[in-house]
Amino acid sequence: ITSQSLIVETSSGNMALGLAIVCNLYGYKLSIVSDYACDGFLRRRIEDLGARLEIVSAPVEKGGYQRARLNRLTEIREQNADHWWVSQYDNPCNPGAYAFFAAQLIEELGRVGCLVGSVGSGGSVCGTSVFLHELFPEMKVVGVDTFGSVLFGQPDQLRQLRGLGNSLLPKNLDHTLFDEVHWVTAAEAYKATRILHQKTSLFCGGTSGASWMVARDWARKNPKARVVAIFPDDGYRYADTIYNDAYLAKENLYLADLPAFPREVGHPLEAHSSWSKIQWERRHYSDVVKPSLT
Repeated sequence: ITSQSLIVETSSGNMALGLAIVCNLYGYKLSIVSDYACDGFLRRRIEDLGARLEIVSAPVEKGGYQRARLNRLTEIREQNADHWWVSQYDNPCNPGAYAFFAAQLIEELGRVGCLVGSVGSGGSVCGTSVFLHELFPEMKVVGVDTFGSVLFGQPDQLRQLRGLGNSLLPKNLDHTLFDEVHWVTAAEAYKATRILHQKTSLFCGGTSGASWMVARDWARKNPKARVVAIFPDDGYRYADTIYNDAYLAKENLYLADLPAFPREVGHPLEAHSSWSKIQWERRHYSDVVKPSLT
């Protein structure tokens, strides 16, 4: 990378902002491709830091908005010979970077009995669990996804809950690390986010709320285990949505109470409507998904 190189990536959240900050500090040119999930507040921050931001207007039939974003990214790369694509979904440096986070957990907490986190690129949960499994091979790993995400065998659909899930299968997602997988709705994640704030003052976003809801359930069933939940987003981008009762009611996302527990299913296609979970048991994707589809 030189001072004339163009750094490119597709993101609608933390990755886009992080790259904008780093590129601003080091004087690199940056082009981000995003979609409607990149809200106005975040757009202003990214552009004010000097990055170029493009918003794709519509999803493609297969692969949704993420494929549309990647298609536009390909065009930008073809137009700029001197470029570097971060490629967060497939770049092994993504999960590899979580060695530092895993080391911090070990130093501060000691033995970890369960790691819970939302899954999008696969970087945070897979990277952290790989390093923690070196010391604690019996540690359980619980992934949190949403309905309409293909990551764990659901059909690709438009998703209200963003920041987790995917329309494509990233190379950084190692299915054999997961003991359980949960799917939650946007309404459930938003309700959990509000409860988390009211109970702890932690001002987080919907993916953090979803992870907390699942981690709390696992901890209740395993009271002697030390449970770590990854909270990847703050609440400032969601002051007018998740933290706005009028918005939740208007969008039919208001939920009076959370389900007491998830509904357990035997196959990903059986998960629908409300919080569901499957015992993934560290199996390969094809071992879980194909038997009921053939």
